[in-house]
Amino acid sequence: MKGGDGAKMMRILCLHGFRTSGSFLRKQISKWDPSIFAHFHMDFPDGIFPAGGKSEIEGIFPPPYFEWFQFNKDFTEYTNLEECIAYLCEYITSKGPFDGLLGFSQGATLSALLLGYQAQGKILKEHPPLKLFVSISGSKFREPSICEVAYKDPIRVKSVHFIGDKDWLKLPSEELAIAFVNPLVIRHPQGHAVPRLGEEAVCKLSNWAMEIILSQSNTNAAPVDTVDETMTIKEEEAEPKKECECEIAAAAAAGNGIALQRREAEAVEAVNA
Repeated sequence: MKGGDGAKMMRILCLHGFRTSGSFLRKQISKWDPSIFAHFHMDFPDGIFPAGGKSEIEGIFPPPYFEWFQFNKDFTEYTNLEECIAYLCEYITSKGPFDGLLGFSQGATLSALLLGYQAQGKILKEHPPLKLFVSISGSKFREPSICEVAYKDPIRVKSVHFIGDKDWLKLPSEELAIAFVNPLVIRHPQGHAVPRLGEEAVCKLSNWAMEIILSQSNTNAAPVDTVDETMTIKEEEAEPKKECECEIAAAAAAGNGIALQRREAEAVEAVNA
């Protein structure tokens, strides 16, 4: 698939949370500035299994709902995980190649597992190495036999991790972030949700995405300044914002015919799924 300038678009496989759906994750991500992933093709499949119980989005978003695998209350035992991994490997191979993964909650946890397994040569041996990862409220698996393989070495994939101050998975999300080399961590004041992004967060994420696009191209584009490893989204800014770093990325991308869009600052608010 090609973008408006004729360049081949990078592809991201997006995995939804527990007992929701691909279309619901698409809706969640749609609250973000469209310029962030304007040069990526996003694929939102449904989980392999129908929801085995009540969904938290019943009455908010229409069914059907799905889950990727099942687990016990301590998240130490998993059912149908191997079948799920096999299904996704087949999906990635037959409908790919894909350049990266994005996931929320169960989808983020599963995505990180796939990245770790591929890095260790356990899966997707014939598929090109995945290059990027967007984790929203993700975590690690806890079963030792999985951890010994998936997180054996720091995962060398460019990653960004959204971590909510009120998220019940805050600490597990932090543990997942440090499993990656030089992760970009974006903190927000919300809970277990896909957060709305203010202007500064949009700029940080846009820069991160643009670095990947520029590194993928074979041009001699000017380098993009490296983003901070950690930033915090505040509900109210007490001081005026500094000049948006998106301008740096936009200038670097101009030589490739890629233009970043800008938007007015948007206050961070709780997700209204």
